[in-house]
Amino acid sequence: MIIYEGHDVPRRQGQQDPKTLDQPRTTPAGTLTQNGLFEQGALRFKAGASGPESVAVYEKIRDGIWAFNGMFNLTDAWVESDGSRKVFKFRLEIALEAKSLQSHRPATLDHSRVIPSAIKLEVWTRDRGCCVLCGEKDNLHFDHDLPYSKGGTSLNARNIRLLCARHNLMKSDKIQ
Repeated sequence: MIIYEGHDVPRRQGQQDPKTLDQPRTTPAGTLTQNGLFEQGALRFKAGASGPESVAVYEKIRDGIWAFNGMFNLTDAWVESDGSRKVFKFRLEIALEAKSLQSHRPATLDHSRVIPSAIKLEVWTRDRGCCVLCGEKDNLHFDHDLPYSKGGTSLNARNIRLLCARHNLMKSDKIQ
């Protein structure tokens, strides 16, 4: 489960720092922002009017580098004060499809496929931001040396490495 904070107003020259402004539900033209759309989806789900919205979650490793963290279901939304402004909060729960891939594992390990940020940063630094097999710096994947499907962990940097898309797809779930 993730509690996700909503989006700030876009940064514009000559405008106040977005981190000092309430997060918007609508644009100046009155259309819903991403916050407003997420809120509507969560409220529809809570009211039983629809199933949960499916959300792809990405994590910023550093400027220009994002890692896919999986698919999550949007199950709740609210607005709260952070002490100086109002911010949206969204509850995201790991998608059932992702859980079913892990059904052979005990419930206490349900989320261990997701590589924690600290491990990603350690691996990125250790592998110098390039594929450990060919040195490629584009389209990199975090790869489990011992595949997750074969019992490998995401919680130890020694089992994670950077591979380019070509090498990661060639490896698949093989043990090398």
